[in-house]
Amino acid sequence: MAGDAVVLTVPGPHGDREVRVSSPGRVLYSELGITKLDLANYIVAVGDAFVRANGDRPLSLQRFPEGIDGEEFFSKNPPRGTPDFVRSVPVVYPSGRSHPQLVIDEPAAAVWAVQMNTIVFHPWPSRAEDSDNPDQLRIDLDPQPGTGFADAVPAAVELRAVLAEVGLEAYIKTSGNRGLHVFAPIEPVREFLDVRHAVIAAARELERRMPDAVTTAWWKEERGEKVFVDFNQANRDRTMAGAYSPRALAHAPVSTPVTWDELPQVDPRDFTVLTVPQRLSTVGDPWHDFGERAGRIDALLDWWQRDLDSGLGELPFPPDYPKMPGEPPRVQPSRAKKPE
Repeated sequence: MAGDAVVLTVPGPHGDREVRVSSPGRVLYSELGITKLDLANYIVAVGDAFVRANGDRPLSLQRFPEGIDGEEFFSKNPPRGTPDFVRSVPVVYPSGRSHPQLVIDEPAAAVWAVQMNTIVFHPWPSRAEDSDNPDQLRIDLDPQPGTGFADAVPAAVELRAVLAEVGLEAYIKTSGNRGLHVFAPIEPVREFLDVRHAVIAAARELERRMPDAVTTAWWKEERGEKVFVDFNQANRDRTMAGAYSPRALAHAPVSTPVTWDELPQVDPRDFTVLTVPQRLSTVGDPWHDFGERAGRIDALLDWWQRDLDSGLGELPFPPDYPKMPGEPPRVQPSRAKKPE
């Protein structure tokens, strides 16, 4: 019904805004009964931390019109009816095409995105006005079958040490699923391919230090029971769920920043749409100072060159990417033609 709506008053940097939420009783998470209004109220509760982590960045919205059990789609261009306080910026995709992409600058914009059935928010690692040069180095630690979150923890701790050696300060958050995301603020003076190479250099160094626990193998058949360092998440137009973003899983998890001290005791299933607001109010935001001490990736690029000189080359790109210079064949090893 057209009248089935509520209006939320959302505080923000420009004062309160009223955001209409239609179909507030629509259930998005069936197992827990979490509704669209519940999710909107979650965003209001975490709004400042959410915008601090994800604001002023090109953003993709992962939308679920019928809840997490229904169909989903990604929305990048501003949809029809976007309010005037939600802006967009042009970004260039790997194909070379340019399109406008949404930017969130205040909590009300994120609540409006929930009104548009958004559950997962995917920010770029670069700022809206300089989208070609990332200001975040992001590394995704992805446990493979036979491993789990507990296996990603020591890998993250060692990765923190690797990054510290090259002058980068690492921050950590749960992925909202089984893995961990390690971020480091960097000066936005290098483009995506350079940052990708810096990530590969750090990943290879981590793999050398933990060869039985960590892998950079792109093909799943070669990874074994290890934690995969997903270097391809560093590419242009590749994004991770943002800090404080919900995930589309039955227990309504949230990708949640944690401190390095608490990491060994963390159970990612404790961080949900229902619990994270209270955590923020009592523990605070571990990422409140993110970006205050940005580093440079020059030393990692020196490592990249060192590895090239020793015979380690480029790694595969995602399948939808154009063929890239120096890239090995995009054929999984078991299907590659054997030399006669």
